Amino acid sequence: MPRTLIEIDRSSSEPLYRQVRRVIEHSIAVGIFDSRRRLPSSRELAAELKVARNTINLAYQELLTEGLVLSHERSGIFVNPEMLAAAEADLPATDSMIDWSSRMRRYADEGVPDVEKTADWYKYPYPFIAGQIDVHSFPATAWVRSLREALYEPHRFASLQDSIGADDPMLIEMIRREILPARGIEAKPEQILITIGSQQGLDLLGRTLLGPHQRVGIENPGYLDARHIFLRTGAQVYGIDVDRDGLQLPDTLSGTALVYVTPSHHHPTNVTLSMERRRRLLKLAAASGTVVIEDDYDSEFRYEGSPSPALKALDSTGDVLYLGTFSKFLSPGLRLGFLVGPAELIQELRRVRRYQVRHPPGHMQRALALLIDSGDYHRALRHHRRQMKARWEMLSQLSVQCLPWDQTTYPPGGVSLWVEGPANLDAAELVRRAAERGVLIERGDIYYIQGDPPRNCFRIGYGAIPTRAIAEGMAVLGEVARSVLDEGPAA
Repeated sequence: MPRTLIEIDRSSSEPLYRQVRRVIEHSIAVGIFDSRRRLPSSRELAAELKVARNTINLAYQELLTEGLVLSHERSGIFVNPEMLAAAEADLPATDSMIDWSSRMRRYADEGVPDVEKTADWYKYPYPFIAGQIDVHSFPATAWVRSLREALYEPHRFASLQDSIGADDPMLIEMIRREILPARGIEAKPEQILITIGSQQGLDLLGRTLLGPHQRVGIENPGYLDARHIFLRTGAQVYGIDVDRDGLQLPDTLSGTALVYVTPSHHHPTNVTLSMERRRRLLKLAAASGTVVIEDDYDSEFRYEGSPSPALKALDSTGDVLYLGTFSKFLSPGLRLGFLVGPAELIQELRRVRRYQVRHPPGHMQRALALLIDSGDYHRALRHHRRQMKARWEMLSQLSVQCLPWDQTTYPPGGVSLWVEGPANLDAAELVRRAAERGVLIERGDIYYIQGDPPRNCFRIGYGAIPTRAIAEGMAVLGEVARSVLDEGPAA
């Protein structure tokens, strides 16, 4: 039995059974004990408090008489769920002595919108959302096997130790040999840092490289969470427009401390940065001393032609900072990614990370390393890529058939479609009405940096929705889109 929070005062004039009864009643009211788990038996509680069992029995008898607890034969004593609300209502109300709103630090991103995710998205029949996965595609059997193997020799120490600021050397080696070569990247172990997802990588870089008044260029539209992270450093963030060839580069990057790009599949439009612009970006950055962060969050998902080499692979100086993640394929819930950069910077980032979270969980790191080493990771990735390609092809065709406006072709990759409707489409209203019909999509205006963004764009994700639901879901979305265009915004 886990220890309880019950304490008794043997010097008090109040009888011991009354003290026990009072503390149990309070514990029920504040939620320490609930109706799903049995209360400690009289034998267990007597042994813990070092009192006679009859003392505990007297306390329980009073609680049973008042109906606050129930006795189930052969199961034990449980909280009466019908009495919980009354017990909670009897708790005395107290006002906080601290004005917490005045104590909390204010950040420069307070007015920037957040990407809102529906918590119970998996309960909707047509979850066309990005950033989630179809849980049935996760290699559960192989992952459980890797988790189990990671707890036995010779892997147990790596999984369970406090590594201070170090990363699992086996996972580093797997990334070097099995992940990065496919992107044309060579790296030494000291140039790789394991992160708790790519967001942590961005946060570490922002904390380490940026300060007040430094200028940061991001894509417009662009990854909203990166904008939040950079603004919170005090940096001045500005947008660089994107067209069908990716980032529209300025004549110079002079005065810009850092540029953040998603060249493989631009977030959120999925366009690929052209080779000519990749080379020009590297040239401009080298001339101005601008740090380039390449977020290669879903390069595995290209469905036609050969993938373009990573910016990092084209960079002869080694100064491009490369972010990778396992979230888009394996699971966003695993929260594992990596960062590649100069050894001097990686050493400092490791120190910064140490005083944030110490290190990513060792057990997860070693299990992922074993999954990659076994070949199960790449087998699952190939299967998932085929599945995602089929969904992309289906959605590309259905968008032409179902949406009540002319569609252009979509870039052959990514995990979502970026849709631009007619100028009079209110995508925010479309998102609201679609959700009422069980269809989840994402509005696009929040990804723009300007104050009056286009309101006719939205995203259709296909990583989480079962393939069998796509056709019916698109038909429903088309009906809703027609109603929005015909009726206009709801009053």
